[in-house]
Amino acid sequence: QPKSGAQNFGDHLSHVVVSRLLARHELLLDETVRARRRLLAVGSILHFAQDNDVIWGSGVNGKIDENKHSFRHLDVRAVRGPLTRAYLSGKGISVPEVYGDPVLLLPTLFPNRFTKSSRVDYCFVPNLHDLAATAREKNVVSPLLPWNEVVNRIIESEFVISSSLHGLIVAEAFGIPACYVRLSETEAIFKFEDYFQGTGRHNIPVAGSFADAHSLGGAPSLSFDPNPLMNAFPVDLWS
Repeated sequence: QPKSGAQNFGDHLSHVVVSRLLARHELLLDETVRARRRLLAVGSILHFAQDNDVIWGSGVNGKIDENKHSFRHLDVRAVRGPLTRAYLSGKGISVPEVYGDPVLLLPTLFPNRFTKSSRVDYCFVPNLHDLAATAREKNVVSPLLPWNEVVNRIIESEFVISSSLHGLIVAEAFGIPACYVRLSETEAIFKFEDYFQGTGRHNIPVAGSFADAHSLGGAPSLSFDPNPLMNAFPVDLWS
């Protein structure tokens, strides 16, 4: 969560996706359970993990000091991509080959709520760190807007340019061509490569400007079957 207390839509989607999956099992987040556990789902948040936490779709950030990853034992059900799996395996942690950011499940979890419209030719979703510097650009979708408004703004676009990882993921989840534009060095490229490789793609071109992004167009189509990730969801934590 930003220090201002605002809501960053990509991070908040962890709450949305987990809540929606629990509802399929007639469960809520605030259930009484036999033993309290902590679940890390959406986001580059593994440096927050502690021993015995449960990991479902999280990834390594790439810019965080190695000393911040102090855990030794994790219960891993799925990770964002193979780079995160290799990192955890190198620390002696068992990781199944189940990949995917849980935000990719949005169309499956909300089959009737969001409808693509192609109302605008493109939109730009900035990473939070790029927001101030790009506020005067056209068709900017702030990551500080409510999550459903961000999703609606993305799916009404024919093409998405994004320096936000979850801007890309939402677009691609709904089959909208998207291009990663790198406008600063604030965010590590690791998490983007991890996501792309987790959806079957390597050596994705990166735009250095909006003109580059329009020229490059969307990345190659992703390869993603939602079932393994959904089946790996740790509903047993609520038993």
